[in-house]
Amino acid sequence: MSQPQPHLLVMDVDSTLITGEVVEMLAAHAGSEALVTQITQRAMRGEIDFAASLHERVATLAGLPQSVLTDVLAEVELSPGARELVAEMHAREWPVGLVSGGFIEIVTPLAAPLGITLTRANALEIVDGRLTGRVSGPVIDRAAKEVVLREYAASLGIPMERTIAIGDGANDVDMVTAAGFGIAYNAKPMLCAAADAVVRDRLDAVLELPVFAP
Repeated sequence: MSQPQPHLLVMDVDSTLITGEVVEMLAAHAGSEALVTQITQRAMRGEIDFAASLHERVATLAGLPQSVLTDVLAEVELSPGARELVAEMHAREWPVGLVSGGFIEIVTPLAAPLGITLTRANALEIVDGRLTGRVSGPVIDRAAKEVVLREYAASLGIPMERTIAIGDGANDVDMVTAAGFGIAYNAKPMLCAAADAVVRDRLDAVLELPVFAP
């Protein structure tokens, strides 16, 4: 039996590939977790602009030592089934990419042991070993996530109809609707309404969907 043509799987990171929100984990070290969590929830529901919410949340991290990134990376937990899903994609030789409204300083070292090399996220500005409370470079927001999905697909020569995107919040709507097949995972209502499928609990439950059928 012939192998199915490869698909590109692109996933959000915070609350999708991993169980938590990295900005909230960083905020716990800065004493601003309650405020940051509230802003995050509003942004994920689509009540406030993501870029504005990102700047507001990151501002509360000003002064934290750069070493906090290592501490938070150690605290990160993969979502149930995440490792199994990525392993299955590698077994099929289907490429996997990550695009995150979180931070590249966490995403890249998180992705490396999973064998994922396609990563895009916001960069925290660090001066003299401390977080400044700002991000450097363009913000990876809702529109940017779709752009990154298209860039990944083009770079790999995979048509958009053979792309799969998984996310959990309003920030993922454009990416999920642009993909050939979009999946909402443990997601907010706005994304569930936009997605082709809704999956809860384990991330590798997506493998039961028709788009993954051999």
